[in-house]
Amino acid sequence: MMPAHHPPEELLLDYAAGSADEPTALMLATHLALCPECRDAVARFESVGGAMLESIEPATVPPDALDSLLARLDEPVPTPVTCSPAVGGPATRIPEPLRGYIGNDLEAIHWKRVMRGVEQAEISVGDPCGPIKARLMRIRPGIRIPRHTHAGTELTLVLSGGFTDGAGHYRRGDLSLSDEEIDHSPVADNDEECICLTVTDAPLRLTGPLMRLLNPFVKF
Repeated sequence: MMPAHHPPEELLLDYAAGSADEPTALMLATHLALCPECRDAVARFESVGGAMLESIEPATVPPDALDSLLARLDEPVPTPVTCSPAVGGPATRIPEPLRGYIGNDLEAIHWKRVMRGVEQAEISVGDPCGPIKARLMRIRPGIRIPRHTHAGTELTLVLSGGFTDGAGHYRRGDLSLSDEEIDHSPVADNDEECICLTVTDAPLRLTGPLMRLLNPFVKF
């Protein structure tokens, strides 16, 4: 089944230009592995970007350019996040490049309980002290997440199973974007646990009449 929910065009442009932060690039590359439509879009953006670079007049190189380049040779080289189309059938849960970060065995992951029926596992990607975090979420069948909004932006990519909220039904490969204007309470499908990859740049904010009292303790 082809994904029905896709990232905004501006995020795909950032990815094609190489300007997305590493957690977001990982999210987008994993979606691209599951979505031929967005792979084609990124390929078009990259083609246009390459044509624009060829039309730019070369800049004057400063006299100390070679010395500056040699001085940077000892700096660590960041590992690029690249997209490879998913291989195998629908049972292949973890596509590359995410598999390179977490492996393909979900049971080997150290899951941490968030609430009844909901677990999470942080992914080591990007600046560990920075605000942008990548996590796996595992939601048991039929479990509803408490109503909440977001202090920033949350990207959610379904890896298996599915969930429903006010914006629609999300299945494997679908990507959801939520921000401070979205107030929702997603519920996992009844027939299968839902595994998602999420990237956030700020904690969520609970909005239920009682649950909002827990906001000082919310760290995800």
